[in-house]
Amino acid sequence: MKEISSTQNPFIKQLLQLKEKSRERKKSGLFVLEGVRETELALKGNYQLETLLFSPDIISETEVFQLLKSKDKPEVIKISKEVYQKLAYRQTTEGIIAVAKSKNHSLKELQFHNENPLILVAEAPEKPGNIGALLRTADAANLDAVIIANPKSDLYNPNILRSSVGCIFTNNIATGSTSEIIDFFKERNIQINCAALTASVNYTSVDYKKSSAIVVGTEATGLSEEWLQASDQNIIIPMEGEIDSMNVSVSAAIIIFEAKRQRSL
Repeated sequence: MKEISSTQNPFIKQLLQLKEKSRERKKSGLFVLEGVRETELALKGNYQLETLLFSPDIISETEVFQLLKSKDKPEVIKISKEVYQKLAYRQTTEGIIAVAKSKNHSLKELQFHNENPLILVAEAPEKPGNIGALLRTADAANLDAVIIANPKSDLYNPNILRSSVGCIFTNNIATGSTSEIIDFFKERNIQINCAALTASVNYTSVDYKKSSAIVVGTEATGLSEEWLQASDQNIIIPMEGEIDSMNVSVSAAIIIFEAKRQRSL
């Protein structure tokens, strides 16, 4: 088994570039993830691992190979604690770092397993933490898809990976422009429900049992006019305090679980 003990090793430097630079991730089609749970979810989500690095000071070789149950096993490299600490964002990820191939998240590739899908759309989300929280909510609700409109960063940004706690691997995710997504919904007769402050009805009064998309914008600017023009129904969560908005992931969760409640009746 190959071993790397120096933080100056060229391969380690390459991994640091992958972690830190979106350009490198796009060029190589690879990304870096860390943690036992995240690696398990990536494998379950049919992500192909190229390399798996582990620190024997933290996790045993036996545990590593128990984790790798897939037929196409990656190259496994033993690394020193110093190298692990250089690569890891968190020191509580059980000594595992993996390099995986990114997936194609083209809208054209998006398929639904249900005839009347429930979909979350987030337009131009800027904060990785919000994207991660949206993905966690989508996983908890077992949504049919999450679509990012006009993405501001690539999905394999380490901050998104970390904040999603592996839910980037468990969701059916696509990206596209606002106009592409609207056309996609119109072609498939998917109802568009936009979270907005104007011309809106109470979110509980809408029927989400049919094929439906719940569309949310940023807290700062809300949704673009293009979405509002295409909306079948604008929806709003009544606010009883002094402010007129909540964190986007909180708002999305409230609406999504109302839709799930209706669908369970």
